[in-house]
Amino acid sequence: MKKISFIVIGAGNRGAKYSRYAISNPDKMEIVGVAEPIRSRREAMREQFHIPEENCFSDWSEILARPKMADAAIISTQDQMHYEPAMRAIELGYHLLLEKPMSHRPEECVAIAKAAEEKGVHVIIGHVLRYAPFFTALRRIIESGRIGKVVNIDHVEGVGDIHYSHSFVRGSWRREEDSAPMLLAKSCHDFDLLQWLIDKNFTRVQSFGSQTHFCKASKPEGAPKRCIEGCPHGKTCVYNAVKRYYDDKQNAWFRNAATMNPEFDYIATDEEVVRALRETPYGYCVYDSDNTVVDHQTVNMEFEGGVLATFTMSPFNRGGRKIHVMGTEGEVYGDAGVGDLTIFTYRDRKTVVEKSSDMVQDESILGGHGGGDSRMIKALCELIATGETSVSYCSAMTSARNHLAVFAAEESRHTGTVVDVTEYEKRFL
Repeated sequence: MKKISFIVIGAGNRGAKYSRYAISNPDKMEIVGVAEPIRSRREAMREQFHIPEENCFSDWSEILARPKMADAAIISTQDQMHYEPAMRAIELGYHLLLEKPMSHRPEECVAIAKAAEEKGVHVIIGHVLRYAPFFTALRRIIESGRIGKVVNIDHVEGVGDIHYSHSFVRGSWRREEDSAPMLLAKSCHDFDLLQWLIDKNFTRVQSFGSQTHFCKASKPEGAPKRCIEGCPHGKTCVYNAVKRYYDDKQNAWFRNAATMNPEFDYIATDEEVVRALRETPYGYCVYDSDNTVVDHQTVNMEFEGGVLATFTMSPFNRGGRKIHVMGTEGEVYGDAGVGDLTIFTYRDRKTVVEKSSDMVQDESILGGHGGGDSRMIKALCELIATGETSVSYCSAMTSARNHLAVFAAEESRHTGTVVDVTEYEKRFL
């Protein structure tokens, strides 16, 4: 198979993780260029992948001002910075791995999909759950007919208390105005997953959600703005930023994330961490941040043929996704963090437990989406090299339509109405 060359636009957590496939599979993938505004991250990419200095840029517009230099581009910038580099890369003829969400605007999601169709390039959105062994095993069970026709699905995304406090109270996704609504930033994964499992289009959605705990009303008496300022509750608070980012000297991921350092073979110094705790939102009390995204949300979904699904996003848990699929002839329950799928069939009244044996059992913030990250990159390389698609593949337009269902759910949450997704799509399609 031909080796596929990539440029990386945005070398933060997602860009770095996707790029690592080239380290373990140098015969299939190579990184030949990078655009990243934070110098330490850019330099880490240059050194890790031996990228020529002339192919390293601080801004996406610079690398895309050059003639096409690779087969594909990974775009993993911040949520509100996806559209312009995606459109320019498509214009140049790059295949894309575009981190989710496609865009924070519905019309831009559709525009990206249409541009890809017109140019004839592959645009894969980072819906890595489609590629995770646990969910591909679940899809095979549904397709086999063992549980008959799907009638209901209950799906829970346990964001996890630590993940939520890090990314959505203190981190880059804490403010809807600067990033995207929580449902779009985090859970467009799950909308896409449910549509893929059911294999029917959305028809109606209804959503409820709000911010009730991670807000100033919950702030304990005497707590300062920043944990490092000496909080009287610091010893017992699980969200104490000093304990999370400073005291744990071995937790490179959290220390590097809080200090905006690269992930490759680096652990932030105590001095860098102290500076972050004093000067950035990573030092805020979780009950006195400037976060605006909801901290819990539920969506009722209707699909073609009357299939119903409920989706719950909540951080009030350890973390991990759990799903219950109910069909006309049986049911399946699974915990993605464990990897087991429990199947009960009505006719014989038997229960069978099946394991996705190659499951990477880590659904935490530190994991690779249950093995989905590397499998998605592998599938994209094979798609570009051979044109062959996998069961997990979908077109950019399918991704765009699944995003539109998310936007429709947000409209429902704000207006208190049930939104007809078919009618909502007509505004943009």
